[in-house]
Amino acid sequence: MEILDSLNGPQDLRRLSETELVRLAGEIRRFLITNVSKTGGHLGPNLGVVELTIALHRVFDSPADKLIFDTGHQAYVHKILTGRKDFTRLRRSGGLSGYPSRAESEHDIVENSHATTALSWADGISRGFLLSGRKDRVVAVIGDGALTGGMAWEALNNIAEDAKRPLIIVLNDNGRSYAPTVGGFIRRFDAVRKLDGLRVNRRYEDMLDWGKRALKGAGTPGQLAYETLHGLKRGMKGVFFDAGIFDSLGLKYLGPVNGHDLPQLLEALEMAKNFGAPVVVHVITEKGRGYKPAELNTDDHFHAVGAIHPETGLPLVPSRFGWTKIFADEITKIAAKNPKIIGITAAMMLPVGLGPLQKKYPQRVIDTGIAEQHALTMAAGLANSGFHPVVALYATFMNRAFDQLLMDVALHREPVTVCLDRSGITGDDGPSHNGMWDISLAAMIPGLAVGVPRDEIRMRAILNTAAEMDGPNLIRYPKGGVSGEIPAVEHRGTVDILFRRRESGENGKKPVLLVGVGVMNGILTQAAQSMDTECVVADPKWIFPISDDLVSLAKESRALVVLEDGLVNGGFGAELNLTLQQHDVQIPTKLLGIAKQFPHHDTRSHILQKMGMTAADVCAAVRALDGQSKAGEERG
Repeated sequence: MEILDSLNGPQDLRRLSETELVRLAGEIRRFLITNVSKTGGHLGPNLGVVELTIALHRVFDSPADKLIFDTGHQAYVHKILTGRKDFTRLRRSGGLSGYPSRAESEHDIVENSHATTALSWADGISRGFLLSGRKDRVVAVIGDGALTGGMAWEALNNIAEDAKRPLIIVLNDNGRSYAPTVGGFIRRFDAVRKLDGLRVNRRYEDMLDWGKRALKGAGTPGQLAYETLHGLKRGMKGVFFDAGIFDSLGLKYLGPVNGHDLPQLLEALEMAKNFGAPVVVHVITEKGRGYKPAELNTDDHFHAVGAIHPETGLPLVPSRFGWTKIFADEITKIAAKNPKIIGITAAMMLPVGLGPLQKKYPQRVIDTGIAEQHALTMAAGLANSGFHPVVALYATFMNRAFDQLLMDVALHREPVTVCLDRSGITGDDGPSHNGMWDISLAAMIPGLAVGVPRDEIRMRAILNTAAEMDGPNLIRYPKGGVSGEIPAVEHRGTVDILFRRRESGENGKKPVLLVGVGVMNGILTQAAQSMDTECVVADPKWIFPISDDLVSLAKESRALVVLEDGLVNGGFGAELNLTLQQHDVQIPTKLLGIAKQFPHHDTRSHILQKMGMTAADVCAAVRALDGQSKAGEERG
């Protein structure tokens, strides 16, 4: 890899010939396959943007020119070209983040990976440049899948209002988000995608010839650029996608461009760079390009993989039976019995487990695209018309639709079930993907029932209960494999008692009540078994509303420890504590959960340890509470 080894930053690309740039693209693909196969990560999206990223860094002057990546998982090539070639600890503590990171490089602008935001960032930065007199460009790279989100169109509406800013929108069109892109807007691109590469190349050459002739005429650079783009448009007329969507907004359109042809990309981006006003460059790419296992994987073209064999693409370690598969299996069984069940996904059919339901009942699953807000309000409308929608999202993406859950679903008491996959600490995907906010958000919503299963049996039971509810409810469960069953040893009304220790030598001593949220009950049970003091481990299963049975248990306890896989501020423990105060139950309390910060990418187990959420931390909390009680008795 002689060329790649010689690169230390994007400035080094400018000394390379086009032939060397093509060789570099091949080297980068081999680098990605070799390294990401060892660590896991977002392989398919990055294989698809190799030439595009090379061209962007060749034409634009980052970091003076701002390159903003929508859905930052497509930024691995950008990292490589900006001097970050050590992928040995990708998405692990001390290694590179799987997304852009300001702490890593001045070339990284937007850190989170939530789609549809890049155009708004670009709009704001370019306005700032205009106001401060800066001549640098702003480039937003956005996938066609992100155009299914309303926020992108809100930004386009504002961008189109001002024709004075040198803002370049690169539409990376690979026909997919996770799955194939859906929606009426996106169908307008279908004609372009169906054209064969030779036809695209020939027409593109015609367009370039027209542009070159226009550039020979007299006039200012702005006029020349204007004539060039109009020439391109005339050259496209009747053959390519009608760019009316962008034309109707007053945005100039350039394309389509073969996203794997470097000469075409360089020509197109140079034209866009010199245009001096907002312009859309439509680039056609292929997800998983250059890696046969990814190309042949029609589900998601290796969007995200674990450690795999680089030759075959097969996983090195078979995945454990996980929470998503349990959801997928049980919701399909429930739907078979209840024709009112309708599945809803926001461009993540397979990742959230609605694939089997869609395969069996294709008319009963709706993909809204990357539009969580619309998904929730549309679900409210479906519920109002007599159905029971089940909206399946990653927990981190629920944040985007909080207002709709609050004002459209909960306020109207519509029977909608929201299932949040990857709740709590997810770890290696970094701060934007931890599903740590949903419990605190749910605690604010009147009348929202929240169920949290601790094991497979409870997961299936809670799903069935939710499907029968006549009001809004939410179910959350973590990422990854499912541990073994955690059986109840007794029941206290709606609350499961998972462990109870009674000490014969301390008759009359009240126990410490240990209350866990979902899978955290495994840690609590482990802690309780290691202690030699009177204690009770209780799982409410449905954490909101706070049950009277849980309040009753607290009245019989000498202290309370709550462990939750969510934000400790305003979370379940805080809500339980408030409820106990309202019932005049005053006992020493320790709340353990995720601190109000953005945890860096790391393993889930390491983050739990750093946050003080292990069995050892539970034992320490019990000792501290008992110490407080003893000190209080002595002072009394």
